[in-house]
Amino acid sequence: MFSLRTLHRAAPSSLRISSSCLRNYSVALPPREQPGKKQVIFSGIQPTGVPHLGNYLGALRQWVKLQDEASPDTTLLFSIVDLHAITIKQNPTQLALWRKEMLASLLAVGLDPKRCIIFAQSSVKQHAELMWILSCGASMGYLGRMTQWKSKLSLPSNASPLDPSPSNKDALKLGLFSYPVLQAADVLLYNTTHVPVGEDQAQHLEFSRELAIGFNHLYTPKSSSDPLLTIPQTLLSPAKRVMSLTDPAKKMSKSDPKPKSRILITDSGEEIHNKLKTALTDSIEGVSYDREMRPGVSNLVDLMFHFNQSVAASPEELANDMRDLSMRALKERVADTVDDGIKDIRERYEELMGGNHKELVGYAEDGASRAEEIAEETMKRVRGAIGIGW
Repeated sequence: MFSLRTLHRAAPSSLRISSSCLRNYSVALPPREQPGKKQVIFSGIQPTGVPHLGNYLGALRQWVKLQDEASPDTTLLFSIVDLHAITIKQNPTQLALWRKEMLASLLAVGLDPKRCIIFAQSSVKQHAELMWILSCGASMGYLGRMTQWKSKLSLPSNASPLDPSPSNKDALKLGLFSYPVLQAADVLLYNTTHVPVGEDQAQHLEFSRELAIGFNHLYTPKSSSDPLLTIPQTLLSPAKRVMSLTDPAKKMSKSDPKPKSRILITDSGEEIHNKLKTALTDSIEGVSYDREMRPGVSNLVDLMFHFNQSVAASPEELANDMRDLSMRALKERVADTVDDGIKDIRERYEELMGGNHKELVGYAEDGASRAEEIAEETMKRVRGAIGIGW
């Protein structure tokens, strides 16, 4: 077993994780770090059904911008990570539907299956194979310090996987605990150079980097100038915080039991207007932007700004332009803006989900085939390096 911490400290400075690796991006990709080396972008999303506006503005719309502005030789892979979804108990029928809904959503928001590789994680068996190989060198101590399994089980930050308490020993399953290893395999399988993530996922990418550094240290031939596994860099997306419509102190989430707390990208114009009509604001007259003092109003201003940035240079400026509006008028204007922003997405989604899903299945199979071709090349190198290849 290799020691991740030791190898990380011993790694060349160009591979060390630092704030300089966390690149902000809006649309354009970062400059090439190695001349001649092709960029590979990978990101994944769990199949939880139709995305809400937080998913769309925070991730999916950014993926489309990356697609549209990437150089022609950049490879883009976007995966529906259904193996991650089963780390918690799922209804099989519901999960099968959610996979289709997520695929239709990715296509509807503008991802082009001719330009990108869009596929389900479970359709490419090499994900599980590389995860097992990497897990043989992953430290239990390091995994125990990861936050994912603790947050899923609502455990304190100092919780240990060896804690015999009733709240822990039966609830923690191996799949959930080793989730970061599968996440590392997802990224490393495709020679990924850049991963667009939010701040809450930066810890997991650091783990992926360290696993790759450790693996390369052990198995890359000294005569080789290229590492076996590419060390990925982070594309840290500027946060677009979309808050709950019923409790603006919380992020918009599908786990919220109140359907009116969120707007789905497939909601009709009537549904959007009804949800925004009941959105929590305040009794202060007029419109102003102050996240602390007026979180509900500020959330509505943010929504309008994210969908139409041509109207103002900032949310503050937009709020000032609308300062004389009543709450009712503000909600109507935001509803119209959101409806206009997602109506094409809604129509394309309905088209894809109609009928027998033959078009969807075709896209899924083609994406999986293209992804597997890349993945198998990586696994041939890995198998040969560790002594299990022919």
